[in-house]
Amino acid sequence: MDSAHYDVVIVGAGISGIGAAYRLQTECPGLSYLIVEGRGSVGGTWDLFKYPGLRSDSDMFTLGFPFEPWRGEKSIADGADILQYIKDTTAKYGIDERIRLNTKVTHASWSSEDASWTIDLAGGDGPSQVTAGFCYLASGYYSYDEGYTPDFPGRESFTGQVVHPQFWPEDLDVTGKRVVVIGSGATAITLVPALADRGAEHVTMLQRTPSYILALPGKDPVADLVRRLPSDKVAHSVNRWSNAVKAVGFYQFARRMPGIATKALTGGARRALVDAPAYDPKHFQPPYKPWDQRVCFIPDGDLFTALRSGDASIVTDTIDAFVPEGIRTSSGEVVQADIVVTATGLNLQIGGGATLDVDGEKVDFGDHFVYRGCMLEGVPNAAMAIGYTNASWTLRADLSAQFFCRFVRQVRDNGYAFGFPRVSGSLTPSPVLDLSSGYVQRSVEELPRRGDKAPWLVRQNYVLDALDMKRAKPTDDMRFVRPGESIRPGAGTARRTRDTAPA
Repeated sequence: MDSAHYDVVIVGAGISGIGAAYRLQTECPGLSYLIVEGRGSVGGTWDLFKYPGLRSDSDMFTLGFPFEPWRGEKSIADGADILQYIKDTTAKYGIDERIRLNTKVTHASWSSEDASWTIDLAGGDGPSQVTAGFCYLASGYYSYDEGYTPDFPGRESFTGQVVHPQFWPEDLDVTGKRVVVIGSGATAITLVPALADRGAEHVTMLQRTPSYILALPGKDPVADLVRRLPSDKVAHSVNRWSNAVKAVGFYQFARRMPGIATKALTGGARRALVDAPAYDPKHFQPPYKPWDQRVCFIPDGDLFTALRSGDASIVTDTIDAFVPEGIRTSSGEVVQADIVVTATGLNLQIGGGATLDVDGEKVDFGDHFVYRGCMLEGVPNAAMAIGYTNASWTLRADLSAQFFCRFVRQVRDNGYAFGFPRVSGSLTPSPVLDLSSGYVQRSVEELPRRGDKAPWLVRQNYVLDALDMKRAKPTDDMRFVRPGESIRPGAGTARRTRDTAPA
């Protein structure tokens, strides 16, 4: 079993991992690091998904790296362009030389005596181990191994093909086929117009619950004006901050005035589809407030265009059963289908499926509070990327990476062996992801908890977080241990607190 030691091991070579690597090599120069990636390419989500129409669900000025200007033509970009941007950035800064592909982290074990993580790896060359002084989990929050598909009655009787977007067949031809897309989230709303454009006879979006939908221009004319500035980096920063502030403002408006926001969002569909046979208010009126679940953005109103043309339609109902010719809804309607796409969501998974232990005690993520949105109480020399639910993932991932670098410097520059967050006082826990979406609620008990006061808050506000994290010291509610001290990190308190306090 081969072994090597690194100062830092980063798990995941998606946007979060590449961003963390850049921050490490610029803010902690001289440290050795390794990125471990389970797939055969960098890119994470953007390498995994291959379904038609794949695109960003937020603008690229905030989804992209803050240190590498987005020069693409579209603000809401296609998946292939995003993947190329990640690959180009990885190569430009020499990060590609620090990546071990086709290698999955299966377990990470912390030893306080050695002040080190021992990380078990599985890859094409067999099992191996590396050790590291610090570990950064940048593996996202859902399983790459399987998507979520409910157990639909009668599925085996269906004579057509069933496809999950997470595993899209490269040779799937929808030309002249009747396609039913089950779901109403960002993936379904992306697939419907894309499949219609690929020559499907008809595409039906079969949804149990509507989503809020907002049409945005695929190209941002204001951002294009800003990009005329002499400095690409200045222009990128201006666009990044401008779009981040607009996203926060829209979210705050929707949460503080949900009635007005609901009218504005549902009115967009009504105006776009006026007199169109496909329009029915029930298809666009969710039974929840805006941002209880994510708002879906559609570039240039492409979904509305497909509905107006008659190439696509929406059925709002629950599924009774699959039948040979398609899907029978609870109202008795049979939706004809040659292909059924189950855009029914993801399975959440923290840490890329790796298990952790601290001094032999298993780390159950749901037992731990999150410190400053990126560290777990009682877990030494480690951090993780947890993105926003109301804005681009990269915004908070970059703040987390920068804070992690300050923490690393705090440990090393002051001669400590390790440090870890610890709760002082009492906290009232709540889920770290504050969405009512099914994919969150199915796994809510497995997610870390956020507290009700700083530094244990996990806000959905980039502006406040950016101001707070810039001046945050990696010492508040932290315990640092010098070599030779016999202090051991404590177990998580979130579940114990949750047993006595409302979530």
